[in-house]
Amino acid sequence: MMAADRLDAERIIEYFKGKSILITGATGFLGKILVEKILRVQPDVKKIYLLVRAIDQASANQRVQSEVTETELFSVVKEKHGKGFERFIEEKVVALAGDIIYDDLGLDPPLLQHLADNLDVIVNGAATTNFYGRYDVSLDVNVLGVKHLCQLAKKCRGLKVFLHVSTAYAGGEQEGLIQERAFEEGWALREGMHLDVDAELRLVADVLREVEDDDDKARRKAMKELGLARARHFGWSNTYVFTKAMGEMVLSRMLLQSSPAAAITGGGVVVVRPSIITSIQRDPVPGWMQGTRTIDTLIIGYAKQNLSCFLGDLDLVMDVIPGDMVVNAMMAAAVAHSGEVGREKPAVYHVSSSLRNPAAYSVLYEAGRRHFTEKPRVGKRGEVIPTKEMHFFKTIASFQVYMLVKYRLPLEILHLVNLLLCGLFSRLYSNLARQYRYVMHLVDVYGPFAFFKGCFDDINLERLRQRMGKSRNPQDDEMFNFDPKTIDWEDYFYRIHIPGVLKYILK
Repeated sequence: MMAADRLDAERIIEYFKGKSILITGATGFLGKILVEKILRVQPDVKKIYLLVRAIDQASANQRVQSEVTETELFSVVKEKHGKGFERFIEEKVVALAGDIIYDDLGLDPPLLQHLADNLDVIVNGAATTNFYGRYDVSLDVNVLGVKHLCQLAKKCRGLKVFLHVSTAYAGGEQEGLIQERAFEEGWALREGMHLDVDAELRLVADVLREVEDDDDKARRKAMKELGLARARHFGWSNTYVFTKAMGEMVLSRMLLQSSPAAAITGGGVVVVRPSIITSIQRDPVPGWMQGTRTIDTLIIGYAKQNLSCFLGDLDLVMDVIPGDMVVNAMMAAAVAHSGEVGREKPAVYHVSSSLRNPAAYSVLYEAGRRHFTEKPRVGKRGEVIPTKEMHFFKTIASFQVYMLVKYRLPLEILHLVNLLLCGLFSRLYSNLARQYRYVMHLVDVYGPFAFFKGCFDDINLERLRQRMGKSRNPQDDEMFNFDPKTIDWEDYFYRIHIPGVLKYILK
């Protein structure tokens, strides 16, 4: 069994030679990093198929070009191939116009058969990550999408590994050590409850029928509220982590726990659960990122000086991991479990830092204060934006009292004054109301992370790290580093991540 073999950079690089790989979610942050890494370290990969939402093939090609291969992330690959870059991409990267929410991924039968005949590796990175998204949409992507990919996997004659990207927070927000265990069918965070995925799908269909005559806004609200209610009913904090947990259950049921004839033959099943993914630490472009990470909301609020307070304990550990380390771990895990058979549960890996190299929120805050003190932001008129202290509340009660005195009471007073004076202070009222809604929205979305006291066990990933041997070329060893102990968090935030947020997010 391959999982018992020694790993090193050379073997990982060699593994992807001549392989055909299907990747979903390639226009997302992690997906892009994975595509670039494979193309950079193994130009002799056979084909990388990227499933993207598009109305036709031309639109799919355009999306892959503009959103993936033409981004700054691919600058090293572009420099390496020079004028032959476009031809290289045409030979290696195949855009597929489809969607994982549909049966057969929305692909024509001949194309689906071609994939079944040729695929070696499937990587499912597609997800809707909206914490409070519509329940129907979240189920479509995070649960049914997994089902449809599993159906393809069963048809693949030569599939060697199926790798699914989940989230460490799917395991819940309990205190203490959260283990790398597969989610059992029907398991729920709230004791004594049984989670039936099929029943949840039926419930959504029933509710959608009840609100089909309502307008779009009402239907959207109904679906958002239903998702949050069902998540909290079973013990999860939001719709995203709840549906990701269900997606893992579907994966296990379809590929490992069904009858031997229905399971994938000759292929390993891997679940990678990253914690909060941050900007690239090392290669190919330090600081590169896409989309606002959970912790970046604080950085942006601090940079703009429109966030004077927040809910959270600076002494608590935030579990973050750079995107390139996540991809390194994904590639190593895929190679380690390629061709693995006989498992009843997927191999589960937490790609996290809270156990091996914990970083407190205070490290991020101090790095931000240092950065903006030494390099203050400049306004549109060239004026320096002064850096002020941000106040953190360690309890919800103290925060609520502050928000009442600072915003709610003044808003009530201003509302009455405006009524008496025909809207004289309407602009002031609007600005104060907007600030209040902004802070409360951030607390609603990110508050659960601010008080998260769990620690993600990564014993499985540590065993994988211990199997990583030295290569003949010492430079290759750093290429697949996924050891959080090698990160100097203060230096990373100050020198790499915060400048990355300002360059790629705040622009």
